[in-house]
Amino acid sequence: MDILVWGGLGNSDYLEKMMSFSNIYLYFWLKRKKGISRVYIGCLFICILMDYGFMTNIIDNMLSLCPVSEDTIQELKKCMILCRFPKKYQLIKENTFCKSAYFIEKGMTRSFWLVNGEEITTSFSWEGGIVFSMDELYYNKPSEEFVETLEDVVVYKISLADLTRLFQTNIELANWGRIIHQNEYRRLHRSHKERLTLPAKERYEEFKQQFPQICQRVKLRYIASYLGITLPTLSRLRAKK
Repeated sequence: MDILVWGGLGNSDYLEKMMSFSNIYLYFWLKRKKGISRVYIGCLFICILMDYGFMTNIIDNMLSLCPVSEDTIQELKKCMILCRFPKKYQLIKENTFCKSAYFIEKGMTRSFWLVNGEEITTSFSWEGGIVFSMDELYYNKPSEEFVETLEDVVVYKISLADLTRLFQTNIELANWGRIIHQNEYRRLHRSHKERLTLPAKERYEEFKQQFPQICQRVKLRYIASYLGITLPTLSRLRAKK
C-alpha cells in the first residue's frame, strides 16, 4: 500500500532547506551515474513537491470563505503533517478514535455509515475541504461513520487537540470554523428537505447543479446512495436524457 507521511512540510522555511539539501545530496550520490544530471534531479524533486501543492487548494478555499492573515496560515502550517494515501484508504473508521483531521489538498473522499452491512453515503469532500469526526472533536466519542478516499489523495493532517486549541485561541480560524459548520448545516438541511419533498429525478437534477465536480468523479452507486435512491433508478434517470 502506497502511504507517504512527511512531517514538517507545512513550514515553508523547512521546505526550502529540504529542497536545497536534497538537491545537493542527490547530486553527489548520483554524480557517478552516467547520463543523470543535477538539473534533472533538481527538477524531479521540485515536481514531487509541486504535486503536493504547498496547501494551495486549502488556503485558496479558506480565503474564499473569510479573511485569514499570513500569520494565521503560518500558525496552522506548523501543526500540519503532509500525508499521501491511496484510493480506498479509510482515513476515519467507525467506533474508533482517529485523533486527527485531514485538510484535502488533492483528491476526494466520501463519508458513509455502515447499516446492516450496507454502506450509506452521507457526504463527499474534495480539494480545499476538511474531514474529521464531529463525534470525536466535540463530544469525545468514537466516530459513527467512515471516511474513505475515492482517489489517491494528498492531505495535511492535524491533531484534533491542535485544531481545538487553534479554534480557541485564533479568532480568524474560529471564524473559519464557524463558517464551514454553517455551510455544512445548510447542506444537511437542504439535502433533508429535498429527500422529503422532491421525486428522484428532481433530487438528481438539484444534486448535479450543486455538486457538478462530484458527478464527474464519483461512481454512480455512491451518488445513488447519497440521494436515497437505487442504482437502477438513477441509471434509468440518466438514460432518459
